[in-house]
Amino acid sequence: MTGSANPSSRMWPYAALVALAIGATALVTALLLNIFEKKVEERTPFVRVVEVGEDTTDPQEWGKNWPRQYDTYRLTARHTATRYGGHGGSEALPEEKIERDPWLKRIFLGYAFSIDYRDRRGHAYMLEDQERTRRLTRPQSASCLHCHASVMPLYRKLGDGDATAGFEKTYAMPYQDANKMLHDMGHANPVSCVDCHDPDSMELRVTRPALLQAMEALASGDGEVPFMPSVQRWREGSKERPYDINRDATRTEMRTLVCAQCHVEYYCSSAFKLTYPWGNGLSVEETEKFWEGTVLEDGQRFFDYRHAETGAPVLKAQHPEFELWSRGIHAWSGVACADCHMPYVRDGAAKVSDHWVRSPLLNINRACQTCHKFSEGEIGARVADIQDSNYRLLQNAGAAAVDLIDAILEAKASGASGAQLAPALELQRKAQWRLDFIAAENSMGFHAPQEAARILGEAADLARQGQVAALKWNDSAAGRGIKKGGENERLLR
Repeated sequence: MTGSANPSSRMWPYAALVALAIGATALVTALLLNIFEKKVEERTPFVRVVEVGEDTTDPQEWGKNWPRQYDTYRLTARHTATRYGGHGGSEALPEEKIERDPWLKRIFLGYAFSIDYRDRRGHAYMLEDQERTRRLTRPQSASCLHCHASVMPLYRKLGDGDATAGFEKTYAMPYQDANKMLHDMGHANPVSCVDCHDPDSMELRVTRPALLQAMEALASGDGEVPFMPSVQRWREGSKERPYDINRDATRTEMRTLVCAQCHVEYYCSSAFKLTYPWGNGLSVEETEKFWEGTVLEDGQRFFDYRHAETGAPVLKAQHPEFELWSRGIHAWSGVACADCHMPYVRDGAAKVSDHWVRSPLLNINRACQTCHKFSEGEIGARVADIQDSNYRLLQNAGAAAVDLIDAILEAKASGASGAQLAPALELQRKAQWRLDFIAAENSMGFHAPQEAARILGEAADLARQGQVAALKWNDSAAGRGIKKGGENERLLR
């Protein structure tokens, strides 16, 4: 006789099936809820918990509304360094470039950069480092705050509400006076969120009057700007209104132009409004042509300073990153500054720009590999090869510039007049402009490798031409020959 089956043994498959269905339902529900939450998060990228406006220069206040961006912005206070840039030391000021490369100090004699010229630190330090530089032992214009502080409230105050009018007053003010005003107003912050973002819409915008004026001049000229199609469209239009960055530039262009507010060549002094030399274009020759056509108040041809040893009226370049970048393959391919220095990052469902502005070499995965499908090692090696080559060219041109200065001093010691040395002095001016255009630019040539190599080659060639010009005068001077067997004799053969 066969016994009947246990009822519980017949039920367990059904119970397991029900449990599995409940578990699957719970998992699908959780997944759907997560997807819904992420979609809501994506549609609502921020919650405005505090009001920020044009006078909110403290980035911490903006961070209450945009914590993701602020968290990465704060990282600009961290010390970072690559082989040829940045600062990897302690809380003390960075290393002196003029001690590491003595030829820099030599070519800057007569200018404040021969007193203090250091490696850079992150954006968080831009105002602090300026306030601590020993260059302030010499008179400096308040225009220096333009790129180191969240200065727009000061401009509006000085201009009775008109920021451009206030900007055009600052150049005649001593730096210390304007800096004190900024502190007294509660706006002594480094360049901040409000300088690049509209506080109502968060859209990118340019605030700095110097760039607005320079881009208007650039668009009105005929310099080539293939990386800015909005300028070309404006040139082909009616031109009834001047080119206006905030009205005419595309979003992609704005992701570079907000950086170009500061990372550019310029000049300012107590007798000269802060000016970007773009009326003829952005190349080293076009900016040089602009300065050559500029006249100082006393009627002299423009110069930044007179070299303390030779007396040459020298042009000094100031970190022309935008200008050199504009000649490179990345610019011509539509790659913006932010694509490499502030690449997008995922934070939950949100896609935001990384506000830890730093070298792409410290962030190859997101800064480079989005476009370049090679290993980090290969990309780093390619960059190193470019920068190492540029560094060697830079050192060669620096040595040539020093040899030119020495040759001029020899000629002066043997009685050469200023008129007799004029060709050599003019070549010093041209050579140092090209040398400094790359030395002051903060990519060690990477922003436009071929252009950087061309410029440094010309710098060395012009310096050697100037050296030969001075030595020929020495050789022909009555009663004086050249030093036999030395470098000077070799150059004259």
